[in-house]
Amino acid sequence: GGQPRNVQPFSDEDASIETMSHCSGFSDPASFTEDGPEVDEEATQEDLEYKLKGFIDLTLDKSAKTRQAALESLKSAFSSKILYEFIMERRMTLTDSIERCIKKGKSDEQCAAAGLACLLCVQMGSGIESEEIFKTLGPVLKKIVCDGTASIQARQACATCLGICCFIVTDDITELYSTMECLENVFTKAYQRDRDTNGVSSTHNTVLHISALLAWTLLLTICPMNEVKKKIEMHLHKLPSLLSCDDLNMRIAAGETLALLFELARETDADFFYEDMELLTEKLRALATDGNKHRAKVDKRKQRSVFRDVLRAVEERDFPTEMVKFGPERMYIDCWVKKQTYDTFKEILGSGMQYHLQSNDFLRNVFELGPPVMLDAATLKTMKISRFERHLYNSAAFKARTKARSKCRDKRADVGEFF
Repeated sequence: GGQPRNVQPFSDEDASIETMSHCSGFSDPASFTEDGPEVDEEATQEDLEYKLKGFIDLTLDKSAKTRQAALESLKSAFSSKILYEFIMERRMTLTDSIERCIKKGKSDEQCAAAGLACLLCVQMGSGIESEEIFKTLGPVLKKIVCDGTASIQARQACATCLGICCFIVTDDITELYSTMECLENVFTKAYQRDRDTNGVSSTHNTVLHISALLAWTLLLTICPMNEVKKKIEMHLHKLPSLLSCDDLNMRIAAGETLALLFELARETDADFFYEDMELLTEKLRALATDGNKHRAKVDKRKQRSVFRDVLRAVEERDFPTEMVKFGPERMYIDCWVKKQTYDTFKEILGSGMQYHLQSNDFLRNVFELGPPVMLDAATLKTMKISRFERHLYNSAAFKARTKARSKCRDKRADVGEFF
């Protein structure tokens, strides 16, 4: 083989190769191509593993650009495929590489390494091996999160990574509380900033405060009820101050966290009473109907949509159920805790979320989906329309759409005919 430096980056073409040799039936039915030539799956898997070994070697390269590119390629592979056995054999090597890149790299490299650490834990799931990874990386991540001299982007990525890895790995309640305290020390500074009339340095740190708040909220969902009560008492009166923040994402993060806290509070105590309910609902209603002209239309639309749901949660204890489709399965998101968890993993897995929901045992346990659904090739084929039928359907839809648009553009057309 050639030198590792010559290995090509992990591409979309690699990501599209289904790991049927590992888990037949996990793939989306649409991935099957009945017209294409047969693929030698074993050779394809060996080729992929050869590439990944090359990327792991390149994470030790002298060039920062090469290291970052290797980290990004590994991230792409880990988010789009299940590689448990391959990773299991190299988990300590990967952990050492990630630790070195976070400690010695610059901002972009640290972000890529933190992202890879998240995906490494997602692949490994909860177990002794993952605990070893977190024991090594946890202190390094905490140090960067609390380091005022590190770049905001690196601290933000490490805060997210710290929350996700702790959520996946830790059975140690002391470690859970310690991690939450570390994140609290970061986002509670947003409260102080709100009281500071000068409001100077703050906007610069807002992205960090948002990531720390969301990571903390994720960990709150796995806390014992007595700890949940303490945290609610500590933060429920302070969080509404963040609804006045200039940053849209901070307002949304604070609003969704409030909805989740109310949900947890009512689970622990059916007669839960919040003293400043009237003032809070006024604030939420104002955000749900915000018409300020100085804000962008897209931002206003997004804010109104989110805060309508938050207001319903706080006032009426209601949650708008969402349905997520993946392969032949369906999952209903019917509470704020589930939504927070789903949004977090979707953020790190991106387009690979559906594939992992189908085949990742850890994620399936988190969302109570049971063991992976095994479908044989014949069943999958019956669920898939042929390429020719799909072509006919797309052509008909295109013609109908063109015709409708032509009518709309014709000023002489009678408007009544569209109703």
